[in-house]
Amino acid sequence: MRIDVTGKSSAMTQWSFRNSRLLAMMMKRFARAHIWVYQRTNGRVGERLLWFPAALITTTGRKSGQQRTTPTLYLRDGDRVVLPASFGGRDQHPGWYHNLKANPKVHIQIGGEHTDLVARDATPEEREQLWPRLTRMYPPYRDYREATDRVIPLVICEP
Repeated sequence: MRIDVTGKSSAMTQWSFRNSRLLAMMMKRFARAHIWVYQRTNGRVGERLLWFPAALITTTGRKSGQQRTTPTLYLRDGDRVVLPASFGGRDQHPGWYHNLKANPKVHIQIGGEHTDLVARDATPEEREQLWPRLTRMYPPYRDYREATDRVIPLVICEP
């Protein structure tokens, strides 16, 4: 057994796993199952991921032009829906974020409610106001921000 007194091994291990193909494969399979259950129960099952609010977002693929559905956590802000493009703190943006940059129209299902909205990046002022609410809702977002060098986009979806 090896004991690391520097603490660097743990951080490197977390970074390596967070950016690994194994985690990507596991996330993809879990997402497919989550979408299947969410859609078949009209959101009665899957609207909460553990105790966190989960939505299904449908974007248009920037390359394929096909509809792409993804589960993600969200925050309501009045009539707006805020989507953190955290991708689990990985080093790249999630595919759905790139799709929304190419075509900002998004369909969001929250429970049994279906809404068509338009997405945009949050302004710096909005980011400052929204991040504390997001980290209260889902504390691991703090770790995600520290785990990556990229700025995690906050996407605001509004009518």
